[in-house]
Parts: sequence; structure tokens; C-alpha cells
Amino acid sequence: MASRREQIRMSDDELRAFLEQERTVIVATIGPGGRPHLMPLWYVPEGTVLRGWTYAKSQKARNLERDPRATLQVEAGEEYHELRGAMLECDVEMERDPARVESFGVALFTRYGDGREPGPEVREMVARQAPKRVALTFRPTRIVTWDHRKLGGVY
Repeated sequence: MASRREQIRMSDDELRAFLEQERTVIVATIGPGGRPHLMPLWYVPEGTVLRGWTYAKSQKARNLERDPRATLQVEAGEEYHELRGAMLECDVEMERDPARVESFGVALFTRYGDGREPGPEVREMVARQAPKRVALTFRPTRIVTWDHRKLGGVY
């Protein structure tokens, strides 16, 4: 008989679909005092690689400059039998080139808008923000998933 851990693990396809469906990731970095620093972030999934952007002067960006590793969590569900999620331990690449940062911003506004390329006003706003921001690419080195719905209400 499979362990509970094995029973609730998401397949690769299930994980990709879950990351496409959900909208917010919690990003944990290590703060200057050594404590975890957790913040929400919008993201664009490319398989299990997640991309986002943040202000260059944010604590999250400063932490990643010092240590380019993060642990991400995406979760869903309210009651125990509905809980599902993924924890991704990642190496993080930071991009500062304004044109590249702008492309990340456009991808975010496409995903969180109506799914179509943003209009000229939004593109202009993204272009104005790009020099103040950094683009982040989170590449998983380890992934843990869970989907309690697979237990069928039996614990």
C-alpha cells in the first residue's frame, strides 16, 4: 500500500495545471537578520518555472541580491480535505535590463488582466515602472506537492 505522502502527491501535469490556475505565490527569502521574510507575489508560470517582478528597493529584492535562493508556496483550499499546494525550493535569477523587466511586466498584466495583450496605456505604465523594478525567475531545485482531495475524505 502506498504511503499517505505518495497518495497525495500531484503528478507533473496536475502541478502545472495548479500553478496555471492559482494567482498568488508566497515568496520566502532570508532577511538581513537571518529570519524568513515572506511576501505575496503575482507570477507567470512557465511549466514549473515562475516569473514575476518587484521593486528593486524592496526587501525581497535586497534579500535575493544577498542570497539568490527562495522557497515558494502556492496553496488552495479551506477545509482539510480540500487542501492542495506546492512548495518549490528555487534558485532565483534577477534581471535588471529595463527592456527585459518590461517584458515580465507585460506578461504579468496579460495574465492578471483579461488574458489579452495590454493596451497602450498599460504598456506605457509598465514601461515607466520597469527601470524601478527587477524581474525574477524562480527555477525549482526541489518540489513538494500535496492534494488532500485525493484521499476521498478518508484520513
